[in-house]
Amino acid sequence: MASWESLGECTRLVNTGAVEPRDYQINIAKSVFSGKNSLVILPTGLGKTLIAVLAMANTLYSGKKAIILAPTKPLSEQHYGSLSSLLNIGPDKILLLTGSVRGAERAELEKGAMVIAATPQTISNDIKAGRLSLDDFGLVIFDECHRAVGRYAYTHIAHECKERGVQLLGLTASPGSKREKIDDLIDALGIQNIEIRISTDLDVERYVQGKEITAVMVDRNADINAILGHLKPVIDDHLNALYRYGLSPFKEFERMPKGKLLELGNNIKKLKAPNYRFMAMFNYVYVLDLVHAYDLAATEGIYPFVSYMESLRNREVKSRVVQNILKNKGVLAAEKAAAEALERGAEHPKMQALVDIIMRSHAGKSVIVFAQYRSTIKKIAEILNKSGISARGFVGKTEGVTNAHQQQTIADFRDGRFKALVATSIAEEGLDIPSVDVVVFYEPVASEIRNIQRRGRAGRIRFGEVVILVTKDTKDEAYYLIGRMKEKRMRDLVIKVQQQINRTGYAAHWRQPAGSGQKTL
Repeated sequence: MASWESLGECTRLVNTGAVEPRDYQINIAKSVFSGKNSLVILPTGLGKTLIAVLAMANTLYSGKKAIILAPTKPLSEQHYGSLSSLLNIGPDKILLLTGSVRGAERAELEKGAMVIAATPQTISNDIKAGRLSLDDFGLVIFDECHRAVGRYAYTHIAHECKERGVQLLGLTASPGSKREKIDDLIDALGIQNIEIRISTDLDVERYVQGKEITAVMVDRNADINAILGHLKPVIDDHLNALYRYGLSPFKEFERMPKGKLLELGNNIKKLKAPNYRFMAMFNYVYVLDLVHAYDLAATEGIYPFVSYMESLRNREVKSRVVQNILKNKGVLAAEKAAAEALERGAEHPKMQALVDIIMRSHAGKSVIVFAQYRSTIKKIAEILNKSGISARGFVGKTEGVTNAHQQQTIADFRDGRFKALVATSIAEEGLDIPSVDVVVFYEPVASEIRNIQRRGRAGRIRFGEVVILVTKDTKDEAYYLIGRMKEKRMRDLVIKVQQQINRTGYAAHWRQPAGSGQKTL
């Protein structure tokens, strides 16, 4: 059984009466206490925050300060609240820093703080400006650390920490499934120790609530097929033109993987002859725009398709491709079929499947529906409300959506003022959204990170369910399989890296340079 005593004297700085530690949290904390730069990979909802608090307490007990970074202001505020309730230090010693506090004020506040919760850009700016020195800090925690790649502020801060010998702790539900991305994360944070847990691990299993995951297969209806039937010949005609010129290995777009389509565009940009490149790019953009329209109708709905076509028509400046698309007889026929279907009240069968799922099996339960596009979210919320299921859309901070509005929506959802939150990826991470009974993927996603984060919204407190809607004979089927494959690949890769580090210790760069004669993982 987990016990505070096993962690030593540093727990005097933790409000042990407010939370009960779990075996895996204690075990991971002990590993972090070694002082090595550590990467903790733990499914969403299993308490990474307490591990961060324990690591901070250990650092404070040694006489050093600590920082926890989060990629968004709401998540930083959430961490600040957790630190205030879980750390036994004066409230004036815990500081919340975001861009809303002016630089000159931050410098003075930072001097008196022992613990800081902040957004990375704020800390990065203060280090660059000389307002903040890391000399007094013993630990910097990077929440959602899979973002520590490229030119993101995390990488600058991590570099400064490594230069000054400050311990780094990365927290994430998924570091990604690509070797290169995991390699980059290991290098960026100087990782010397990896702790990964999944729901079936011995010290985790008894704490995990049951979670049922179901894929619901949906057939396209006659209205959807009519729209697609008008679009397909137009797309194939322009792709076939690229095939005839030897640029595309595919004649029909439905046989062409999305990656190959994007690769085709990159190859066309490299063509030397201007006229040849212009012709190729014209056909390529034609295909790209209409494939998006086709996929919207096939997997999202009639309204999202219509909304997209309207957005093309409403552009102030239209390219030659767009002008041509909007006059194409096949496209016009597809738009006419869509308009007539909407007039009759028809929609994608997924919409009705979603209503049926919530009404029959999950009536009265709290639900998050994840969808990719704003137009889809608008239509889903409208249909759910008409069906007697109280729902609200939840999107990012554009088109007049403010942080205050987002927070009010979340508060109303938490208080049960409506039952279904219909959200974009904004609800996957970075916001304090409560656990729900059911998570519905309106469409599958190919990203293992997003899959894990979305599923983690269900079943944190009690048994939860995850439902994934899949339209047959569309890209949905491929994305569903790819997402599952990437999750398995991620776990396998991380375990290999963990084994490598355990065997060899950590050199400055654990990957061997090309030509060294030594194999990388």
